[in-house]
Amino acid sequence: MKIQLPYGHGSVSVDVPDRNLAGVLEPNELPAVKDCKSAVKEALEHPIGSSLPDIARPGDSVAIIANDITRITPTDKLLPPLISHLNEIGIRDSDIEIVFATGSHRKQTEDEQRRLLGNEIYDRISCIDHDPDRCRHVGITSRGTPIEIFAPVLDADIVICTGSIEFHYYAGYSGGLKSLLPGVSSLASIRKNHALMVHPDAVSGRINSPVRQDIEEGTIGLSKFILNAVLNSKNEIVAVVSGDPVEAHRAGVFYADQMYRIRADPADIVITSPGGMPKDINLYQSQKSLENAKNIVKDGGAIILVAECLEGLGNDVYERWLDIPRGELLHRLKSGFELGGHKAVLTSLLAERVDLYLVSAIPDDLAKKAYFTPAVDVQSALDTAISGREGFSQVMVMPHGGLTCPTHHSPASA
Repeated sequence: MKIQLPYGHGSVSVDVPDRNLAGVLEPNELPAVKDCKSAVKEALEHPIGSSLPDIARPGDSVAIIANDITRITPTDKLLPPLISHLNEIGIRDSDIEIVFATGSHRKQTEDEQRRLLGNEIYDRISCIDHDPDRCRHVGITSRGTPIEIFAPVLDADIVICTGSIEFHYYAGYSGGLKSLLPGVSSLASIRKNHALMVHPDAVSGRINSPVRQDIEEGTIGLSKFILNAVLNSKNEIVAVVSGDPVEAHRAGVFYADQMYRIRADPADIVITSPGGMPKDINLYQSQKSLENAKNIVKDGGAIILVAECLEGLGNDVYERWLDIPRGELLHRLKSGFELGGHKAVLTSLLAERVDLYLVSAIPDDLAKKAYFTPAVDVQSALDTAISGREGFSQVMVMPHGGLTCPTHHSPASA
């Protein structure tokens, strides 16, 4: 069977013998809501677990945590109904501050802030970027993560976390209290929490990922309300949830699971594409599909990553960590987590379990350095992978591997 795979701005094809093809995994997209404003208003009027009128009073100061420019959250659709809802409770615009959850990312420009919020909200409501150097210590988790939160957030009477819920390759899912950690946390907090990503349960679609457990344990009392959207692959809103930071988040997870959690049996060989541009712009971004593919590849099997990677590796720290001797990587990450270095660690660990092939524009020597066997095209990679296995090989194909989360676990263990 000939199968098309997104690649950069175009596509490439591979012919998988019918006898070997175990399946082609595609998302089960949900339709967009008919009216975004109505959907957000409906969610605010029917919250899950807690409501704003129950926790907010006239005169309270409110910090609204919003995602930064690196995320696709439709903040400009979420905030106008939310702020109107707060106004109806008796909270004035002057009592509200929007805090962008930049985590360890760079500061944003005023134009970027305006673009995220829309002109009306940007002109009405005060907004600031998170500053990891202005955090106060409020506790420590059972896993040893210091909880150090941006001071203006701690000073607010009410903290509302906004965001979007999708699969996250080590926190299980985005959204919920992830707005606080790493969103508005110190670098020490972020590094300690992120270091948990090497745990075997820190995988995409795992609600009990130790990373998320650590996040929720450490920040559960700091926010009593979230407003999260669930998006499809076209970045359209398909659902909106609000209310208790854990209960409402899990309700949103249900919609993400409906679209992107696909049941599949383990395969000997998995062919995966991030989904073309911009998802395969570099290897750093493309690795998300690799992390999803590892959920169903058998030990001793192979993953073929089909990603153009016109911008190469895409991260200087990632490239620098590839110079560290392989046997030292995990120890280095645990002793001093560095964002970017984790990509080298995750790939090296996966390469110990399965063979990794890369079809890309990356030079062969760099691909090998990143623990891949380079291939000129998908067909040659597949032929090599099949010929290198003893016995019959089942092949699974994931054309949109950055979104699709295959699993052979029952929902209770997911």
